[in-house]
Amino acid sequence: RGWVEVRFDRDYTIHRVQWGRDRLGEFSDRLATQYHIEVADESGRWVRVADSSDRQPLDESSVMGPPLPAGALTETSTRAVVDESVRLIRALGKNAGGRRAIFAGVFEEPETVRVLRRGDPEQPREEVGPAVPAVIGRLTLDAATGDRNRRAALADWIASPENPLTARVMVNRIWQWHFGTGFVDTPNDFGIMGASPSHPELLDWLADEFIRSGWSIKHLHRLIVHSAAYRQSSAIHGAASAIDSDARYLWRFPSRRLEAEAIRDSILMVSGNLNLDTGGPGFDFFKSRGGLNGFPPVLDFSPDGLRRMVYAHKVRMEKDPVFGAFDCPDAGQSLPRRRQSTTPIQALNLLNSEFIATQARALAQKIERRTSSDLQSQVRHLWWLAYGRDPLPGEWKPACDLARDHGLDDLCRVVFNTSEFLFIP
Repeated sequence: RGWVEVRFDRDYTIHRVQWGRDRLGEFSDRLATQYHIEVADESGRWVRVADSSDRQPLDESSVMGPPLPAGALTETSTRAVVDESVRLIRALGKNAGGRRAIFAGVFEEPETVRVLRRGDPEQPREEVGPAVPAVIGRLTLDAATGDRNRRAALADWIASPENPLTARVMVNRIWQWHFGTGFVDTPNDFGIMGASPSHPELLDWLADEFIRSGWSIKHLHRLIVHSAAYRQSSAIHGAASAIDSDARYLWRFPSRRLEAEAIRDSILMVSGNLNLDTGGPGFDFFKSRGGLNGFPPVLDFSPDGLRRMVYAHKVRMEKDPVFGAFDCPDAGQSLPRRRQSTTPIQALNLLNSEFIATQARALAQKIERRTSSDLQSQVRHLWWLAYGRDPLPGEWKPACDLARDHGLDDLCRVVFNTSEFLFIP
């Protein structure tokens, strides 16, 4: 009772026709049982090339088979069914072993691009072909070049050893992650509106070395961390600080605070609650996302919510209630470099939030399980977990007094809030 016609505007290869009925099975007359396929020849005449005449007739009773009588399944028949199912699954797995899931698109003919007078799309002028700006390189293609070849040519030009801009931008970004600030402290802008490099010769040399090594990021990391600049102390010298207080010329290693994600992951690691499972769906910081309920924060995380913060769902224009204060972006826009602020909210969050209190109790229980009831042993173990060292002479008495008067978990909360725990020295 009814028919459907599907027209295609270009050539397609049809391997099979598969109809799907309503999932709930509410209708008995919605399944198409007949079809035919027609192809237009060069003259425009439609020719039937396939139909449903060779299709197996529909038999509802044969789909699931008749119901089995009670006691029909014996141990032997059940084992036979299971063995056959295992055989089929293994055969399917063997056939699918060489297949890989990919994300693919369809190339289309590129549209004509024209110069727009005063940038107005309603005032198109002369046509322009595919090319890169002449000020940064030479790459010109014929206007008839297809989309696939255009993309390949652009990719080859970007990654060409003759193009120093790509390597310089990449090297600058990697240097920024090691030292907190790149040679150019405007990593998204290397033009005349951006900042000048602090070490232009070193930037060019590293870019050339990066290309020479075959664009090996590992080689560049190794080169940087083995350098004297990276291995020097972060100690402050008065005379040098008076000249270069920001250490832009790297007379010392510039200390900086950990990112918000690293702070949360470090707290979970020290407390013993970090879930190191990888892959799979992420977790939420909020019970709901907008609407009438707003963004109520999750206070009690499940084990999935204690994974590394890289697996957290990002909500645009809404920061994490605890670690958003540590300049963690809200994913509303791209940031070339995170700013670092120091605010009272940061200290309040690390002292009073339910998450920190829970992790401090977990850390205290972990220490009590591993050590004796001796307070000094517990404080030493806490210092080694958090700082990797013994307490200094001036730290013993305040730490022991705080743990004795207010409990070991309060001392753990204080440790989470110290600069030594939050900063890279």
